[in-house]
Amino acid sequence: MAVQRDVRVERVHDEVREHPEGAGAVRARFLVDRLWPRGVRKSALEGVAWLKDAAPSQALRTWFAHDPSRFEVFAERYRDELRGRPEVLEPLLAAARRGPVTLLYAARDTEHNHALVLRDHVRGLLAGGSN
Repeated sequence: MAVQRDVRVERVHDEVREHPEGAGAVRARFLVDRLWPRGVRKSALEGVAWLKDAAPSQALRTWFAHDPSRFEVFAERYRDELRGRPEVLEPLLAAARRGPVTLLYAARDTEHNHALVLRDHVRGLLAGGSN
């Protein structure tokens, strides 16, 4: 029987405010953006793994352009990309099997972003689905 693991998403800027020196976080944390977030020092994300290859491709990211009306199509295309490159998720899946995980992203829109799609995809894989 598959166990539902705790996989959450959080804006990276909120994480930096909460843990300004990277201390105090008990969850495994992964930055899942292709580009380093503006205004965030690397030292502020000490201990955070950067999985830029798990982010949407540059072409898909450019096409989406954070347009909420394109989110459903974007999500399906992104899931297709993830299914085509399962190896990029191995570090994330391994950490999620051990304990709670937070996916960090920089997008301002908290309801229409790739981290939500990735979270749901990872949860599905952990639950035993092919997603």
